[in-house]
Amino acid sequence: MISMHDAQKPVPIHNLFPTTSFKFFSFSLIISNHRSASAMGEVDPTFIQELQHRPKPAVIEAHGIPQIDLSTLQNSSSPVGSDLEDLVADVRNACKNWGFFQVINHGVPIESSEKVKSAAKRFFDQTAEEKRKVRRDEANPLGYYDTEHTKNVRDWKEVFDFTVEVPTTMPASHDPDDEQTTEYRNQWPLHPPDLRKACEEYVKHVQKLSFKLLELISLSLNLPANRLEPFFSKDQTTFVRLNHYPPCLAPDLALGVGRHKDAGAMTILAQDDVGGLEVKRKTDGEWIFVKPTPNAFIINVGDIIQVWSNDTYESVEHRVRVNSTRERFSIPFFVNPAHYTVVEPLAELTSESNPAKYKAYNWGKFFATRKVSNFKKLDVENIQIYQFKKPNARKIESLVV
Repeated sequence: MISMHDAQKPVPIHNLFPTTSFKFFSFSLIISNHRSASAMGEVDPTFIQELQHRPKPAVIEAHGIPQIDLSTLQNSSSPVGSDLEDLVADVRNACKNWGFFQVINHGVPIESSEKVKSAAKRFFDQTAEEKRKVRRDEANPLGYYDTEHTKNVRDWKEVFDFTVEVPTTMPASHDPDDEQTTEYRNQWPLHPPDLRKACEEYVKHVQKLSFKLLELISLSLNLPANRLEPFFSKDQTTFVRLNHYPPCLAPDLALGVGRHKDAGAMTILAQDDVGGLEVKRKTDGEWIFVKPTPNAFIINVGDIIQVWSNDTYESVEHRVRVNSTRERFSIPFFVNPAHYTVVEPLAELTSESNPAKYKAYNWGKFFATRKVSNFKKLDVENIQIYQFKKPNARKIESLVV
């Protein structure tokens, strides 16, 4: 399924225009002409969500998002029999009903996670001037950034990004006719000095977990355990993000990250005890708060798995709410295939009665187009997988039971 040739050119993005670059002002509020009765002051309009997308005061906690115990995988190199069948069934149900689940007893040492969180806090506690010494840009979107947009609304957060493969090869541009590639290289800050080591150690552990989860997802689709491995065994474009969400004086107007679906294959999220992740429940569209579970990872399937599974699994919208009193940290590990991967429904999951619902697209070009909105406010919605949906694709019951 991996090809060096584009089966279809990505949808071009036109009419891009730069937005004003604001100093991040330690996330304090800027004076503007947008008032909030509940906010302490007035908020820069670039952060304000449209009315229908603002967080509700009441929080609905998730009682249905499954928690899956992976101890079976830790206790055996090759689990078989009913234990494995039960585990695969749990993953299948979670992916179909929620698109999200939590895993415990996952094999990633808590010490490794704590080292990264501690180093990340010390990095983000530095001055803006110091952090911007490793500021990312369109030429190299790795490093520090504090003005990211989601759905063309600015997020109340600051981030530090780094890749798993060093260097990571990606298309040089989102132009579908440009066949040139470029190499992304991580920008590690001088301070704190232990950040790089902590992050690289963490990656080794979580990457092992990612392959175990890909095997479980593959088995849950009634495919061989190693069916998805070739997409990630060489030149993967997986990257990791350190998120910092400072206290926000207008949590009823802004979001840490606006509503979105993850474009890649799968995300493995570590979060602290503050919490803020909300998942859009498939049954009724309600936003459900995912209460943090100590030493657990939150897993969600992304757009690529939705396409590979031919809509058997769905990439679900989620967002991050902020609060007025506590800062929050999280670490998403975005599992992405090689840039030359052509993404399309897997042949084994299509048939005459269940034809492919998506046209093929090139992952590297898709991702390069998608990241444009990180640096420029667009006057159109950024690229989405529904733009590759085949006309009149029938929605039928999944073949996976």
